[in-house]
Amino acid sequence: MDVEAVTIDAYGTLVALHDPVPPLRAALRAHGVERSDDEVARAFAAEVEFYVPRSHEGRDEETLARLRRGCARTFLEAAGAAIDPDSFVGEFVAALRFRALPGAAEACRRLAERGLRLAVVSNWDVGLHEHLARLELAPLLDVVVTSAEAGAPKPEPSVWTLALGRLGVEPGRAVHVGDSEADAEGARAVGMRFEPAPLATAAARILA
Repeated sequence: MDVEAVTIDAYGTLVALHDPVPPLRAALRAHGVERSDDEVARAFAAEVEFYVPRSHEGRDEETLARLRRGCARTFLEAAGAAIDPDSFVGEFVAALRFRALPGAAEACRRLAERGLRLAVVSNWDVGLHEHLARLELAPLLDVVVTSAEAGAPKPEPSVWTLALGRLGVEPGRAVHVGDSEADAEGARAVGMRFEPAPLATAAARILA
């Protein structure tokens, strides 16, 4: 197969989250609520469970703000913290700091140097664009499509069809790299080849 494009999952493939427990614990403490690391971790896990199936709902400024308030509310309720979510949501969002995974940026550069077009397709709200820009990953990508923009999360095909349409590449000439069953299932259903993360080793296989 002549590969013309690579689509890349974001979380777990291109980026990861710095440990949110210390800043979230500090934020709670600033509101007079003391919780242990384990209690904060459990509350954050509850928030993740709330967010993941709803990530596509944060499609613009208004809906993103509503989604983030829901996330903050879920976290506070799970932590047993009687804090107004509206007063906490800014601190909650600020505690979620992302980093590029080791070798990910270099893998993108190697793929691009070989003439491949790159797109990120991710179950994420529209805030992903801001994260990628801050991590200086955005200039390495031709297209970024979130489930919020596509209207449905992976493994639904809309994120891939939208990304491939913007790239002008047929599914049979594209490879998807990801770290979940939803990545593998959705990409194959669209007609793409799937390569499992990590991105650095997947890129080597694609370029071999």
